[in-house]
Amino acid sequence: MAQSTEDNIITFESYYDPMLAHIVRTRLEDAGIPCFIADENVIAANPFYNTAVGGIKLKIFERDLERCRAILADEGDLHEQDHVEIDEEDNAVACPYCASTNVKHRLANDTTTGISGLISTLSGLLSFKGKSEWYCYNCQREFD
Repeated sequence: MAQSTEDNIITFESYYDPMLAHIVRTRLEDAGIPCFIADENVIAANPFYNTAVGGIKLKIFERDLERCRAILADEGDLHEQDHVEIDEEDNAVACPYCASTNVKHRLANDTTTGISGLISTLSGLLSFKGKSEWYCYNCQREFD
């Protein structure tokens, strides 16, 4: 028995931000479209694999492709609503490793968690000039 092309599962979109992938999945499911997220566990186990596996994939039935496009077109491009940091030259900042815009400019080695974060923050405030870097919350890597 041959499988219909309408029953094929395809990748609708890929995301480097897990939250955005789940927001889109929820919107499609609310509209009655069955879908699921793939490769999220690989990314959760090791964020460095994010680029290697092509991000988190939103899978749908091929028959629902046009409906998915129409639903998301009505609601606007969610990628444009994603968090974007701006640098000193008014350029949007994205992680060079995973392309996420979930980044923050901070002092190097600033984890800002617990006692060590408090000490790091205080030492950064007391120093005359500390080295600062961008930090990606998606892949947990630092960059200049």
